[in-house]
Amino acid sequence: MVSLSEVSQCNEYAAVIVRTDFTDEIAWRQVVEELDRSALDDDPAKAYSVIDAPELGDSDTDTVLAAIEANETLRDTLSVVFVADGTTMRSGLRALLALTTVSWDDTDDEALDDEYGTEFRTVPGGVHEIHANLTVGNMGFDEFASSAEEDPDGVYRPTV
Repeated sequence: MVSLSEVSQCNEYAAVIVRTDFTDEIAWRQVVEELDRSALDDDPAKAYSVIDAPELGDSDTDTVLAAIEANETLRDTLSVVFVADGTTMRSGLRALLALTTVSWDDTDDEALDDEYGTEFRTVPGGVHEIHANLTVGNMGFDEFASSAEEDPDGVYRPTV
């Protein structure tokens, strides 16, 4: 695990988890176990990377996105980042915050920001599916956000 300031390379095929909350190691291990179980690759270590960012502990979404934007490696590699924050650690679902790093100004449909926003929650088991589909352009962020919106808890859950 590396800190946000130490990231100098990023595998575009690996989901990136930014851990901002360090208050509950048991909860964190549960997140990691679910990430490992749901990995699409035979080697879970290749399926995701964890960036430790305690400096973003109580930060809002805009601050997290600004920190990502300030890091050239992350800015140029990611279209989505998953945040393990205080809500993740307190939630029974261990739901991570999915944030799009793509500016809606860069898309053809500027109405998407108003309709779906730039974030939603996902169970750790949804991280790989979301990341893989966004990476290859099979689905859009708005489709996952819409699915999360339809869930009674407001959380994306993979169908499988």
